[in-house]
Amino acid sequence: MGQATATATFYARPPVLTATVLALVAAILHALWNLSVKQSVGDRFIALWGQFFFAGLLAAVILVAGGGIPASGYQWAALSGLVHLPYCLLLARAYNIGDFSLAYPIARGGGALLAGIGGILLLGDGFQPIGVIGMVVVAIGLILLAGHAASAQVIVALGVALTIGIYSVVDAKGIRSIDTPLYAAASFVCIAITTSTYSLATGRSNEMVSAVRIHWRRFMTMGLAAGVTYALVQIAFQRAPVGYVTCLRESSVIIAAFIGTRYLGEGQARRRIAAAAIVVLGLVLLVIGQ
Repeated sequence: MGQATATATFYARPPVLTATVLALVAAILHALWNLSVKQSVGDRFIALWGQFFFAGLLAAVILVAGGGIPASGYQWAALSGLVHLPYCLLLARAYNIGDFSLAYPIARGGGALLAGIGGILLLGDGFQPIGVIGMVVVAIGLILLAGHAASAQVIVALGVALTIGIYSVVDAKGIRSIDTPLYAAASFVCIAITTSTYSLATGRSNEMVSAVRIHWRRFMTMGLAAGVTYALVQIAFQRAPVGYVTCLRESSVIIAAFIGTRYLGEGQARRRIAAAAIVVLGLVLLVIGQ
């Protein structure tokens, strides 16, 4: 009986294993395009806009070619697009006033925790107790990666975390309600619309044109990376609880901590490596708790 149960459990794992691989690949891509924004010169919001603009153009082509999505999915995509506006504004601000290895871990760690809680409370995601403990451990480890920082830096990064938690739950609800990866394309189109509208409304048209003229290759590459990242996560949401997927994706902070301490000269490598070990422990608990 025990062997039969173990066999059944093994064959029940593929969806979660697939989600794990997708989320980890997304983590690598996500860290890279965020690093690109951090290293941008000038208005970092424009850098974010450029990436999402090109991602939105590509997404529009995919959406049309795929036949679109059910009308009910657009309400969630539109809501996601709206939430991504303060996300971009706050993220740009966070990178202006804080280190990459500071802002990124706090934002992504807090977002993971909030998304996990939202998934359980609002979407009916199930977790074993050890899985819930794993979520908390991951969030603690990610936040510890940031260390001590000025209150302004922490507050802005936590604001980013709040938007991450909200749009993660919104997108999980959206893709589950229509059950198609094309939802990710619709979401990116809406993000491009909201960020472009805001940029034009705040008199940034000259900056937008200039940035595209100079950095279009970079924007296109990073937009593609952002689009693929988001699509992988949305597909993973179909196969595993939102908190599980989000926490795995946030393992990208280990990459961010390494880059920040090794290549950007932000220091505190030993402490951040120790905090990364806590993140790994949390991920193990998450996997066991599924």
